[in-house]
Order: sequence, then C-alpha cells, then structure tokens
Amino acid sequence: MKNENAMYALTYGLFILTARQGKQDNGCIINTVGQVTITPNRVTVAVDKANLTHDMIAATGIFTVSILSEAAGFDLFRRFGFQSGRDQDKFAGFDGARRGDNGLLYVTEGTNAWISCKVVSQTDLGTHTLFLADVLDGDMLSTAPSLTYAYYHAHIKPKPQAPKEPREKKRWVCKVCGYIYEGDALPADFICPICKHPASDFEELK
Repeated sequence: MKNENAMYALTYGLFILTARQGKQDNGCIINTVGQVTITPNRVTVAVDKANLTHDMIAATGIFTVSILSEAAGFDLFRRFGFQSGRDQDKFAGFDGARRGDNGLLYVTEGTNAWISCKVVSQTDLGTHTLFLADVLDGDMLSTAPSLTYAYYHAHIKPKPQAPKEPREKKRWVCKVCGYIYEGDALPADFICPICKHPASDFEELK
C-alpha cells in the first residue's frame, strides 16, 4: 500500500459494545457498527477475538451498542478501551449505565442513543468475528452529535506533551491512544501497552 494513512480518511463512529454472561457485565470500545438493512432492521459489528465481550456475545447471542457522542470524555475510553474485562470489572464504581429490558447494561454517560441486538449469524474473519444481528430495541438519550473517530483524535485524545528538556532517544506516539514509546528504534513487533495496537499504528515524533 502506497500510504497506510489513507485508511484513516475513512469515516468511523465510536461505540461501547456491551454484553453479559452469567452475572458478569462487560463492554469495550469499537468503531465497527453499521446498519446493513432496514427491513429487517439489521446491523453488523466486527469484534476482536481477544476481547472478553467477543466471547460473551458468541456464547449468548445478544449485545447492546451505546453510541458515543461528542460529550464523551477521555475517562470513558480509559475505562472501556484501555483495560481488559478479563482482569478488571469495567462497571465497578461506574454510575453512568442502566440495565435494559434484555438484561444488558447500556451506557448513559457521553452517549446519545443505544440499540439492543440479537445475533443472526457469525462470520470468522481471522482476528475478528463479524456478527450480523437483528435490532430489537433502542432509544435516544441526548441530542449531542455522534462521535466520529476524527473528532476523538482532534478533541478528546490527549495530545503528546513536548519534552521539557532535549532528549537523545527517539520517540514514537500511538495514533490511537497517544502512548509514547522512547528508544533508538521502535520494534516491529511492538504492541501498545495501553490500547494493544501494533507498531504500524505508531508514528515518530519529530
């Protein structure tokens, strides 16, 4: 590919995908929800197999999508995007959620709507699973504009801080979460410790 940055010109929304299995609730940040048909009303969502939410949806066949708005703060991304539900209860101490009729939590903080869905089919995409689902219910929560990936990068994600003194080592910044790696070279197999994105999602700070 001549320039991988071309992929960042695609438009994406940002969402919190939630699921429940047994007595455990979980959720994760995604940007892969899209309506595919109106009659029946269906959406697709692609979910990384490494996410606990993926396993819950595969097992239960239901999920809820909370649509993030421009009122969302970076703390929501820290809670639902930068930690794993396998070792953290993401809803612990969090008051910005309500339980829907399907038994799943939807997020009311920094969101403008939610939809609840039932899986119709699953397609293996290698690293991800594509779930096709019927939309069963939904509601509006606010009139704030929906959050796009571009707005997140421009207005919500913290900007890299300039060094207070000259540094000898080179620095690379994660284009997803803003994490900065320092070293003589960025290893090709480096994985961001915050958002788990690969070295290809880093760029050198000049």
